[in-house]
Amino acid sequence: MNARILQMVVLGTLAGAVAWLSWWWPRSPALAVAGLLLWCSLPGLQLGLQMLLMRRVARQRGVPVPSWRAQCVAWAAEWRLAIQVFGWRQPWRASAEADGWPGEAGRGQVGVVLVHGYFCNRAIWAPWLRRLKAQGIACAAMTLEPAHGASVDAMVGALDACVRRMADATGRAPLIVAHSMGGLVVRAWLGMLSAQERLRLAAHVVTLATPHQGTWMARFAHGLPALDMREDGPWLRRLGPPPAQVPFSCWWSTCDNIVFPAPVAMLPGSDGHRLDDVAHVQMVFDERVWRFCQGLRERLQAGHAPCSG
Repeated sequence: MNARILQMVVLGTLAGAVAWLSWWWPRSPALAVAGLLLWCSLPGLQLGLQMLLMRRVARQRGVPVPSWRAQCVAWAAEWRLAIQVFGWRQPWRASAEADGWPGEAGRGQVGVVLVHGYFCNRAIWAPWLRRLKAQGIACAAMTLEPAHGASVDAMVGALDACVRRMADATGRAPLIVAHSMGGLVVRAWLGMLSAQERLRLAAHVVTLATPHQGTWMARFAHGLPALDMREDGPWLRRLGPPPAQVPFSCWWSTCDNIVFPAPVAMLPGSDGHRLDDVAHVQMVFDERVWRFCQGLRERLQAGHAPCSG
């Protein structure tokens, strides 16, 4: 569903650019080029506005504010990633990278289940899937459905099916890594399981920029599932704290342009990891996050308790 919506957005953007050039080029080449540059800059301008709002809200709340240099670097990196992820990978390559389901040789290993966030699909995890499969690690990423117009609770079915298949294939509870809204889907799913099922299906949950306490940006939401992510909203109050049987590690950034003000991406009592130089989508591709998850999976594989950071 998200792939089709993004395809229409990309094609509509290209059609608008062609129409503008076709109309203005015979009349004023300079105006045609200027308008095209402005058209192409809209994603970056939107990201810049989000980051300015983040700084303003952070100052009002008295929470950490990133340096201007770090924020500018994060803004540039997020703009580049937005073009790659939302302009190409997710609209057109959602199924290009296959999951790495294990055979009999994979029994006994700790697999990895990857959960995307709002207005995304499984394609955002393509680099993770490639790297995990290259190391022979069982891995899978689902696309959460329904994508729009339904509560976060409605998305747990796709996650449940994927996690159960991984646990059955490996004989071990997997490591679950979730970005943004995906972490809330994981929490909603865990809340529907018995204590015994939680132990069998989730060894550890790592959340990246998840609005565990809601996000200021959700005040502009007019429909589900974004409404579920409002600060102190009714859905989050009903969700309650995560179950004690499953440990959480929460990564958050003071440069996050979507989930702010920091540290709303933290859960009380969880293993917290702060960054000061990455934006929202950028966190999925941060090498520090990757190394942490690699080390955590190795400790889980060896049967050691995860270390707090």
